[in-house]
Amino acid sequence: QVRLVESGGGLVQAGGSLRLSCAVSGSIPSLNAMGWYRQSPGKQRELVAAFTFWGGSNYAGSVKGRFTISRETAKNTIYLQMNSLKPEDTAVYYCNYHNSMGDYWGQGTQVTVSS
Repeated sequence: QVRLVESGGGLVQAGGSLRLSCAVSGSIPSLNAMGWYRQSPGKQRELVAAFTFWGGSNYAGSVKGRFTISRETAKNTIYLQMNSLKPEDTAVYYCNYHNSMGDYWGQGTQVTVSS
C-alpha cells in the first residue's frame, strides 16, 4: 500500500518562499514516477512539476524558473521549493505517484500567497 503525506504549506506574502515535502510510505520502484499538482477553487487540478522517466524534470510554464522539484531517495521523499511566490500560486498542492495500477494522491497541503 502506497501512502503519500505532504507537509510544508502555509501562508506567505508575495515574493516569499515555501518548501513542500512529500514522504512516501510503501514500496515504490522509483521516485521518478512522482510529481506535484495543484488545484485552486473552481479550477481543474494542474501539473506543477514532475520528474521524467529518465530522472529529469518538467515544469508548468507559470512556475518555470521559480519552482524546483527535487528528491531524497534515502528518505523516500520529494520536495517542491517555491520561490518568488505570487498570489496566483494560491492552491492546494498535491503529491502524486503513478504506476500501471493508476494514480496515488496525498491529502494535499494548502498554500496561500497574500498580495
